[in-house]
Amino acid sequence: ELPTNDLGDTFVVYLGSHGDQGAHLADVILPGAAYTEKNATWVNMEGRVQLGQMASFPPGDAREDWTILRALSDVLGMTLPYDNIDQLRAAMAEDAPHFDTIDYAPGADSAATVDLSVFGESGAISDTPLASTISDFYFTNPIARASQIMAACSAEKMAGGQAAAAAE
Repeated sequence: ELPTNDLGDTFVVYLGSHGDQGAHLADVILPGAAYTEKNATWVNMEGRVQLGQMASFPPGDAREDWTILRALSDVLGMTLPYDNIDQLRAAMAEDAPHFDTIDYAPGADSAATVDLSVFGESGAISDTPLASTISDFYFTNPIARASQIMAACSAEKMAGGQAAAAAE
């Protein structure tokens, strides 16, 4: 999350699906599709490029993020060089070749060698234990924060319980 308490007179544009903090501060809101409502490309924490497929169409005026940015580029007279998701993915792979390798985690291959000299710097290892920066797993994204089920799960977890919750 970005700190939003000191934006001053910054012009804020929100592109998203569930009207989180940024939307409340925005000068312009561009209604994006939720992750289930768009074809998309993600990179997970291990560097694995993954493709998502649209499960349902976005409601109202919401659109896939790339189509919003493509249309905006047209209006600004700086048209982006792609007209569909396949062209966009090809452009991404041209700029960053690992986007052409779907569902492969760099370094996961047993024959792969990793150059550890590019990580960190030499010195003593701290004895400070690693800690998560996530204070509440159930509220880690705007979709979860907008969910009554996730609110119930969070409240139950914070109270130390393990009650089951389900959604239809």
